[in-house]
Amino acid sequence: MNRTLITTAASAFLLGALTACSSATGHGSDDRGGAADTKPLDAAGAFSQLSGKISTANLSGTVTAENDPNKLLGRPNQYTSKITFTDSQISADDVTGTDKGDVSRGGAIEVFGSPADATARAKYIQAVTKGMPALSEYDYVHGTVVVRVSHYLTPKQAGAYKSAANRLS
Repeated sequence: MNRTLITTAASAFLLGALTACSSATGHGSDDRGGAADTKPLDAAGAFSQLSGKISTANLSGTVTAENDPNKLLGRPNQYTSKITFTDSQISADDVTGTDKGDVSRGGAIEVFGSPADATARAKYIQAVTKGMPALSEYDYVHGTVVVRVSHYLTPKQAGAYKSAANRLS
């Protein structure tokens, strides 16, 4: 009987500890505006913030699993959302013959599940395009967000995107 009492007491203690842990993880999800209420940033939300600072950027498309030319959306360690945009500072003559949604027309915003995945993507793009000037681009990583910007923009114009990317929240 002593063994049963000890087992029952230990079980009750563990159950209480687990209940306390699950209650603690729910803290902040009430209507008091805790951090748990904050919706994670997606590509559309990032573009909304960015275009509020750069008036020449215009949304040109939302990438879905069906229309993603890279076939990466939602795949392991790849972007969870993506949009493309144009920039009116880029001459139409420069992008003649490019597809709608091509980064050279303005850019793209890709959002990842982790900062490490975002950094890996930016490094991959830079490695692939390094020897191909026609495919080069500016890439800015801020947390889980990669802002890809056309090489047709001047360094100063692209710098405005870098500054806006660094202020994403």
